[in-house]
Amino acid sequence: GSLTRRAQEHTRGTELAERAMEQSVDLARQLGAAIVGFVVEPDMPLPNVGTQPSAYQRQREQHEVATDTHAHAVLTRFGEMARAAGVGFSSRHIRSDRVDQAIADLAQELDCDMIVMTTHGRGAFGELLFGSHTKNVLAKSRVPLLVLR
Repeated sequence: GSLTRRAQEHTRGTELAERAMEQSVDLARQLGAAIVGFVVEPDMPLPNVGTQPSAYQRQREQHEVATDTHAHAVLTRFGEMARAAGVGFSSRHIRSDRVDQAIADLAQELDCDMIVMTTHGRGAFGELLFGSHTKNVLAKSRVPLLVLR
């Protein structure tokens, strides 16, 4: 059912993220580079017509706690892996529905040498060659982009 599918997607996403973190740390170690771990979590959708403001506020607060908790867990794990390999690490976390723009903006702000992104690359020719966030970052940034699957 739907719950099983979501659990499988979460597990695959977690495995992909873990692999991507390992590969990023290994690459940074080989290049003598540092890593900025960056997590962009989605904003809370706007309320439907008729939603009570107090109910929406509660949902918004729960969403913010859940996304902050997830980002913190991912970035803590990434930082631990980097430090264990002797790689410098810092992290950022924001909430935005403009994932691609947030990534491109931060890469420019920090004068990054490379952006490393992950994609599931599943079906329909790798989500028509990698997926919308990846394609949009490529279009919006002049920083080299390494895509991990």
